[in-house]
Amino acid sequence: MNTNAIGQMAYLGILACAIGGYAIVRYRGRIGTMMQHAALWVLIFVGVVAAIGLWGDIRHTLVPFQRVEQGVIEVPRARDGHYYLTVSVNGTAIRMIVDTGATDLVLSHDDAAAAGIDLDGLAYFGRAATANGTVRIAPVRLKTIELGPVSDKNFRAFVSEGKMPASLLGMSYLQNFSRIEIENGALVLTR
Repeated sequence: MNTNAIGQMAYLGILACAIGGYAIVRYRGRIGTMMQHAALWVLIFVGVVAAIGLWGDIRHTLVPFQRVEQGVIEVPRARDGHYYLTVSVNGTAIRMIVDTGATDLVLSHDDAAAAGIDLDGLAYFGRAATANGTVRIAPVRLKTIELGPVSDKNFRAFVSEGKMPASLLGMSYLQNFSRIEIENGALVLTR
């Protein structure tokens, strides 16, 4: 045992003595009440440890995430009714809205910058009709785009000049899958 571990044990011993001494003085003559409170604190401690241990399962239930198995990608519907995929663009994880109504893959300014695209060098000469009106877009080539085991190189996409709540994963990317279906509230992509 090193000196750090001995110091920690001594600290915990002193803390246990202080708490135990307080409990004995506080509950003198009321051992039943003291045992009830001690049992309550033990249950709280066990509950916290269990919650920490099960946090992965709890998080999956509260905030569903995509699952990839043998070329099949399953995406649960989010609470807002959309399907979101986390896609690696030029090595950067970007959360995108799956949008079958969008023709192309369109990156927001923030996501394009995160993916290493030089925003100052973009030429916004294209136009796109959106639910919020017409926006100018600039064509770009993505070095890599990866979704689970699926990887594409030199992929054509666009950067929107307008504000976007999230980047859009449109049909230019989705058409690379052999099957797109919605089953039991989940979007299933098969390549």
